[in-house]
Amino acid sequence: MRPLRLALLAALVASAPAAQAQTPQPAVGEAAAPSAIDLLFEDNHFETTAPGSTIRYRYHRFSGIADGPFGPPVEDTVREIVAAGPSPETRNLTVEAYTGERRLPTARYENMSGNPLLAQFLEYHTLDLGKALKGNPRYLKNAIRKALRDAASVTPAEVEVQGVKQKGWRVEIRPFLDDPVKDKLRGFDTLTYSFVVSPAVPGEIVSIDVQATAPDGGTLYRETLTYEPSVG
Repeated sequence: MRPLRLALLAALVASAPAAQAQTPQPAVGEAAAPSAIDLLFEDNHFETTAPGSTIRYRYHRFSGIADGPFGPPVEDTVREIVAAGPSPETRNLTVEAYTGERRLPTARYENMSGNPLLAQFLEYHTLDLGKALKGNPRYLKNAIRKALRDAASVTPAEVEVQGVKQKGWRVEIRPFLDDPVKDKLRGFDTLTYSFVVSPAVPGEIVSIDVQATAPDGGTLYRETLTYEPSVG
C-alpha cells in the first residue's frame, strides 16, 4: 500500500517560524510555552518509546445530525507499531487504523522523529468533513494550518497516565470561527480542535478532540482519538 500523503504535515512544519511569534508571553518567572507547531510536529515524540512497542488508541465519532452524512456512532481502534529507525533518534512506524469495513490501508513511515498520527487523523477528518459539507477538503486543511500557525492557544495540561499525574500541554484552535464563508459551513464554524500531548505517553499524543456545537447547545459533531494502553 502507498503510504498516506504527509502534505499537511510538511506544510505545517514549513510554517513553524511564524508560530513562534504567536505564543503568548509568559508572566515573570514562568517558562515560555512552546509553539503549537513544535509540540505537534517538530518535537521528538519517540525519544522514550522503545522499538518493538505498540501504541494503542481508542477512536470515537458521533454526530447529532439525524439521518445525517456521518451515519451512526463509531467506536474503533488504531494501532501504531514502532520499529527501530536508521538512527537512534528516529523510528520506522506502521499505522493500522480501524477494523472491519472501516479499516484504512496500512500506512508505513520511515525515519520519523515526530508522530505522523496527527497528520493522518486530520487528513481523513477533512476528507470526511469536505464530503459532508460538499466543500473542498483543501480549504479546510488550509484553515486548520493557519489557525495552528497564527492563532493557537497553548496551555499547560495535567495528564493522568496509569493513575499517575504527569505534565503535558494542550493546544486549542477554532479555525472557522471567523471564516468568510461560515454561513456555508452549516454550523461547523463552531468546530473546536483540542490536542493534548505529553512526553509521559509513548508517541506523546494523549488525545485529539474535535467538537462542533449545535445551536441548541447539543453536540453537532464529535470525533476523538485517545491514547489507551489497555486497547488490544
